[in-house]
Amino acid sequence: MHQTLPLPQCSPVRQPVARPFKRSLPTLLAGLALSLGLVAAAPVVAQTAGPVSFALLGDVPYGLAEEPQFDRVIRQINSSRSVQFVLHSGDVKQGAERCDDAVLQRRFDQFQRLARPFIVTPGDNDWTDCHRANNGAYLPTERLARFRQIFFPVPGQSTGGQVLQAVTQAATPGFETYVENLRWQMAGVTFATVHVVGSNNNLDPWTGIDPADSYTSPRPDRIAEFQAREAAALSWVDATFDAAIASNSAGVLVAIQANPLFETASTAQSRQGFNRFIDKLRARALAFRKPVLLTHGDSHYFRVDKPLTAPVAPSGNAMLENFTRLENFGTPSIHWVEVTVDAQDPNVFGVFQRIVPGNLFPR
Repeated sequence: MHQTLPLPQCSPVRQPVARPFKRSLPTLLAGLALSLGLVAAAPVVAQTAGPVSFALLGDVPYGLAEEPQFDRVIRQINSSRSVQFVLHSGDVKQGAERCDDAVLQRRFDQFQRLARPFIVTPGDNDWTDCHRANNGAYLPTERLARFRQIFFPVPGQSTGGQVLQAVTQAATPGFETYVENLRWQMAGVTFATVHVVGSNNNLDPWTGIDPADSYTSPRPDRIAEFQAREAAALSWVDATFDAAIASNSAGVLVAIQANPLFETASTAQSRQGFNRFIDKLRARALAFRKPVLLTHGDSHYFRVDKPLTAPVAPSGNAMLENFTRLENFGTPSIHWVEVTVDAQDPNVFGVFQRIVPGNLFPR
């Protein structure tokens, strides 16, 4: 039987040197009230020893029609006595849904019904694709700043019904804007979220607001965003594995949003946004030698496989056996995955599908 909530073993959170956006008045007032003791803080997860588990989901809910089904998912997760926290792989809205503040806030409010800590990594539907006319023809970087403001109100802390303290990359000089890149340790394992999104990691053109934007003649601001965030992601992968080695972690979990197209040739245009991330992940996993689990959403196809290869002597490639990919359910399959974490198990990670009966077809 899984035991209850252990306290994440992580460094104290340092506040970033500079904020990438201004806090809204309600957020500032809420923070002031909390610091003055005028409102009750969410409880920090309590420390215990032994194996834990967490809920993995993503690509839900897609529109108002799916909110009742997602409420069933929330109720099932809340009823679990073993789930430690909830990890969402991004895409909190559908690709044709508007990116308005009200939509993002509505989704955030629904996630706050989760009794456990809630952690999300942004998806392409959440900001990259907001240039589309049916999304509101927003400037994607403006929407990313707003997403960060809503979903990461306190850098280094989860939201949800309980607080999980984590290390945020925003505390690292030079990476102050990347509040979404988090790292924490529990049950002898190191966890991290890394901001890698679909739409070719934002290399797909923003044609909804700029018909002239293209792969051959890209907007400078789009390329600048991609390059800066890619540098942050690569640095955060290194920092995650360095922390795992320093703490003698039994395993590493890296959570992203994008399907990085492992099966696609590295020369393909559609994989150019992921090549350096894949190369970095391969190199660090190969050197780490212990179990590494990559979780993602994006293609809405539940699977567990081993898609990475590594060079072997004298020539050729072989499966990288200590690396596993797990993709969560996604709409229209509105369910969740329970992942167990046990440092005493040679595999470290266990994967169990959790089907929500009320969400089975036909509905």
